[in-house]
Amino acid sequence: MIATVSVLVIVIIWSALSRPLDRRSITSAMFLATAGLVVALIIPAVSDIELESEVVERVAEIALVLLLFSDATRLDLRKLRHQLGWPSRLLLLGLPLTIVAGAAVGTLLFPGMALASVVLLAIMLAPTDAALGHRVISDTEVPARVRQALDVESGLNDGLAVPLFLVALSIANAELKGGVTTAVLSAMGAQIGWGILGGAVGGCFGALAFHLADSRGWIASEWRQILPLASAILAFTVADGLGGSGFIAAFVGGILFGRLAGPASTTTTLFAEEAGEVFAAITWITFGGVVFLIAAPHITWQIIVYALLSLTVVRMLPVFIVMAGSGARMPTKAFIGWFGPRGLASLVFVLIALERGIPEQATVLTTVVVTIALSIVLHGLTSVPLVGVYRKWYAAQAASDPDSEESVNTVLPRLRRQFSARFSRADGQ
Repeated sequence: MIATVSVLVIVIIWSALSRPLDRRSITSAMFLATAGLVVALIIPAVSDIELESEVVERVAEIALVLLLFSDATRLDLRKLRHQLGWPSRLLLLGLPLTIVAGAAVGTLLFPGMALASVVLLAIMLAPTDAALGHRVISDTEVPARVRQALDVESGLNDGLAVPLFLVALSIANAELKGGVTTAVLSAMGAQIGWGILGGAVGGCFGALAFHLADSRGWIASEWRQILPLASAILAFTVADGLGGSGFIAAFVGGILFGRLAGPASTTTTLFAEEAGEVFAAITWITFGGVVFLIAAPHITWQIIVYALLSLTVVRMLPVFIVMAGSGARMPTKAFIGWFGPRGLASLVFVLIALERGIPEQATVLTTVVVTIALSIVLHGLTSVPLVGVYRKWYAAQAASDPDSEESVNTVLPRLRRQFSARFSRADGQ
């Protein structure tokens, strides 16, 4: 009861103060995780939660699924087909290079750790989090092409990392049967294939049902917001049940729902997004009040150095490499490279690894937890000033070179966050 009351009180306080705190670069994840930590230190009984519980893992997964689905509805599928250059570079080349760089740094800092555990650590920290970077993705003064690249990358890289994570986890636990190459290809095929199928089922069925009912006036107003949420959960459930990536399913399902449901999908996914925010809030409070406290006694200087390098060199160097020849200027490469926050996907990996157990568990999981914590703070505090600096640079760049790659017309028509903000301001007037 104490834990439940504490979570609800923290959520209420954040909700009441969210706008002024957000203006001061205090993000929801930063506030909620810190509040969870403070409450747990004051009332130790709050942290008495069975972390291995499947419920905790599912809460984090559902939060990620709903946010991925609702974010994906903003993407214009027709335009995306012709503008895959930057996202494909970040996903197909940047993600593997990030894992390689993370493994190389891990080998240097943790020389006694088994190679399988080092690679597992690198994979767990490879995915980025769109929710933690929403200020960048939703800022209309940031070039649309940059926002789309970050959005597509963060939407798909966690799903692509899942099969690699599962194979690395099996290798670390000496559970892998057969060759590594065969296992990776098999896992990738299953996770991606069934993930796309799950996304197609949930996204297409939900969108077509919505479009048909909406055009005939069948759908009651109170159910307009429920249908997309159910579609997101359906996509995840189908893919997960078939052995595929529920995260890929959520992102693919969101893209298809946004494309097939029509213009009305701009507002009908608001509830799915807000529900995702609620589940994410619970996850971040648990992260601060339970996960971080468990990891804190195991923190070493090597772990702190790895976390800092993971957020900088390990992330940014691959971005500079894969964006070479893309036409993007150096400030754009640095901007994309820096805004690769680690969040819910890495935390889900922590919960799965904690449940199954791994060699060098304390070091691996503590490193991931510390990296996430630093990401929450550093990316949160720098979002407002760095977005402002980049906007000024881009404005000057666009004026002097209107044909630059950053200025390529890339439309993101379904900006639900901006609509929600305008709607809220209208209600307050």
